[in-house]
Amino acid sequence: MRTFLDRLYLFSGYLAGAFMLAIFVLMMALSAGRPLGLNIPAADDFVSWCMAAMAFLGLAHTFRHGEMIRVGLLIDKLPERSRHWVELVCLVIGIGFIAFFAFYACQLVRDSWRFHEMSQGVISIPMWIPQIGYALGLIILLIAFVDEFVHVLRGNLPRYEKPKPQTAEEVVEQAIQSGV
Repeated sequence: MRTFLDRLYLFSGYLAGAFMLAIFVLMMALSAGRPLGLNIPAADDFVSWCMAAMAFLGLAHTFRHGEMIRVGLLIDKLPERSRHWVELVCLVIGIGFIAFFAFYACQLVRDSWRFHEMSQGVISIPMWIPQIGYALGLIILLIAFVDEFVHVLRGNLPRYEKPKPQTAEEVVEQAIQSGV
């Protein structure tokens, strides 16, 4: 099961990367085509849909690898036992919020499918197609949060938190990796 979940998070990260590449290709085609008189109909719509899919599909991979912004001012000061319980409470709250958003994202896709909602741009596309990336990204993020909750509930340290640097070299390396 662990291998499947890790591959799911990696796959969602790759999908996010593919959408980022699609954004790049579309934007370059628009920029290069402008002086040549070439126009891609509804390219702005495609770019915005790709951006939404990229952002949401990348969430689980980002969370799993400890790259999400996390403010630990309060939790870092707590003793280990208390910190463990606060981590669990935070994960439960996160699961609640993400489940709420994932549920309504799936409802949105279902309603768009049922009512045959079409985009209003130059090229008419069923709206459920671009909405799938949004809903799927939230579902995978929910799975990642539940996975992490079970992991921490078993008494393990959270995998989404990177270890604190011990030496000056580790501080510099961590700053380089985070892009600071």
